[in-house]
Amino acid sequence: MNKCLIIVLVSVLMLSSKKPFSQQSEAALTSPAKKEKVQESIVFIAGFDEGDNTYYSNATQYFENQNLQVVDSLYTIDEIINYINRAGVQHLKFKEIHIVSHSNAWLGMSMKTTETGERITVKSLQQAMRANNIETICDGVTSNSKIIFHSCGLGENQPLLQELKNTFKADEVVASPYFNVFGGKYAEHYLAKPYYGYYPTAESLGPAHLSKEFKQAYPTVNIDWFTALKTRHESSFGKAYSFKFNIPVDWEFTFDSASDILTLEGKEEIMDWISESPEMAEVLFKLNIPIEKFRWRSTVQGNKLIIKGKTTVLCVLAPILQANDTTEYQNTNIQDPLLYQIL
Repeated sequence: MNKCLIIVLVSVLMLSSKKPFSQQSEAALTSPAKKEKVQESIVFIAGFDEGDNTYYSNATQYFENQNLQVVDSLYTIDEIINYINRAGVQHLKFKEIHIVSHSNAWLGMSMKTTETGERITVKSLQQAMRANNIETICDGVTSNSKIIFHSCGLGENQPLLQELKNTFKADEVVASPYFNVFGGKYAEHYLAKPYYGYYPTAESLGPAHLSKEFKQAYPTVNIDWFTALKTRHESSFGKAYSFKFNIPVDWEFTFDSASDILTLEGKEEIMDWISESPEMAEVLFKLNIPIEKFRWRSTVQGNKLIIKGKTTVLCVLAPILQANDTTEYQNTNIQDPLLYQIL
């Protein structure tokens, strides 16, 4: 819903009035409006750390060290827009708006549309906007603003980046196709190039086998894959390291009768059945992960067939070094089109 505040002042001079405006009243009516203020930057930390992941706290420390205003209590795009609108009502605008949120190529941004909404994807953002679940940016509030997203890989997703630009009505949006790393051992903030591998969750054949798969997938990349897969944190300057996460897929099918449900014996039969379904195959096609890289299970509950798949994504990160000086990490210059997607 559009909560932009439009204040219309209507002055009516009563011709029958015998008492004219006082000089004080005239001065009040003719006094200039409050002067607009443009703040250089503001940072929204749109998430909180879980487990041993310190991404958000590291980002907070990084931006606070630059003496930027940091807001770390708003986790949805609706809340952030509301904050920006309220600032606009107070005649305050921002030249640069930084938003820090986890993101990946498969699940979209971890920042949600609303408190009870979904993770931000092109689809969820469009649906929330159509349903007026997200507050609308007031006209002119961000027309000269640059929105910088510190979200891993978001720059690869140009359709989502364009949708975010439309939502914020921003002059420019910026995001890197690379991973953002805050609180590194050798730099407070740097970018790293990701390389991906997959295996059925809980069915890994070990780092030696996986390193061969990486070498086959990236034959021209000079990385010690075996060492990178066994290294979970940045340990040496410029050297690759890795982390992993899971991606689940779930389907539920309702039949007229339990007797109509097919009996799927084992992984191969499940994969064959999925491949014959255009809808299910389309989901896996969009994920761009081979079907055999998922661990598949099927269960029957009454007249429902439930199919669950889960893959573990191995992400190897290689810090990006300066082209003319490999003893330094590449500067995170948001104006560099080689490092950032700018729309």
